[in-house]
Order: sequence, then structure tokens, then C-alpha cells
Amino acid sequence: MSRIGKQPIAIPAGVTVTIGNNNVITVKGPKGELKQTVDRDITLEIKDGNLILQRPTEQIRHRAMHGLYRALLSNLVKGVTEGFKKQLELVGVGYKAANQGNTLDLSLGYSHNIIFEVPSELKVATATEKGKNPQITLEGIDKQLVGQVAAKLRSLRKPEPYKGKGVKYSDEVVRRKAGKAAGK
Repeated sequence: MSRIGKQPIAIPAGVTVTIGNNNVITVKGPKGELKQTVDRDITLEIKDGNLILQRPTEQIRHRAMHGLYRALLSNLVKGVTEGFKKQLELVGVGYKAANQGNTLDLSLGYSHNIIFEVPSELKVATATEKGKNPQITLEGIDKQLVGQVAAKLRSLRKPEPYKGKGVKYSDEVVRRKAGKAAGK
């Protein structure tokens, strides 16, 4: 059996999980509401405050779906209770970030500023402290959306290996390369 799929998902107090028709799961919590459609082969049941997923056979497809949907539903429950957060750091001379509402104004060393519209489901904040790199913080209840927007922001100027300049996640470690002089 799938190690992840067989683990029950604990439903905390204040969170309601409803299983609709066509295996549409709705999770409501203090931070909001999320929906997820689950494959029709996977059976769901709520027992003793836990959400349990079961698969019909040991086929590779069923085993894969079992673990996948368990992880997705677990992220829904975590999202409506705690939420998700990603922090990005702008490393480079003159790199700046400012926001007005959900519109980011990024200066990343190009000839023009980049105006980036963040989806309304996410909260964005920018911070610039003296002596530190500018930071962008993304917060939301949908893990997939937070990660997708953070990846899109990072792709605007990926960190390069020689000086480490670019947009990187705050916990990301950029492997550095030696320059031309060290090659001899």
C-alpha cells in the first residue's frame, strides 16, 4: 500500500470537509474555502475526525492516484487552517521591489521595470531594509497557486552561478562557480 496514501488526514476543529457528487471535496476553514476533484476510482470516507482515502486495486495508476490525492487533500486542510507562505530575495546591485496592492513593480537590471500582477487570492508584501536584500513575501491558502506565482517571479531573473545575482527563494542555496582566472 502507498505509504502516503494510507495515512489518514486529521481534520482539525473549525474545519468542515464535505464530499459532494462526482468526488468533489470542499474544505472550509477559518482562512477560506478550497475545492478539489478526486479521481472516481478513489473512495473517500470521513471516520472519527479523519479523512481516509482507499484505492480499489494495486494497479500502478491506482497506487499513484492514491498518494497524489491524499497529498492534495492534506494541502487543502493545511491551507484553510494555517495557509502557505513563500519568500523571495532579490540579490543584485540596484534590484528593487515595490508593491501597490497586488501589483508588483520590479527593477531587475533590465532597461525597464517589470510590472507583475499577482492574483487576488494571494497577499503580497515587499520589504527593503538597509544592508539587506529586498524581499517579496507571498501568502495564500492555495499551495499550488503560491508556488506557481513564486516560480514565475523567480523565472523573471534566475540566480546566476558566478555572482549569485537574481531572484531566489530565501531558503535556496545557489551553487557558485569560480571565474575564468581560477580555471588555469
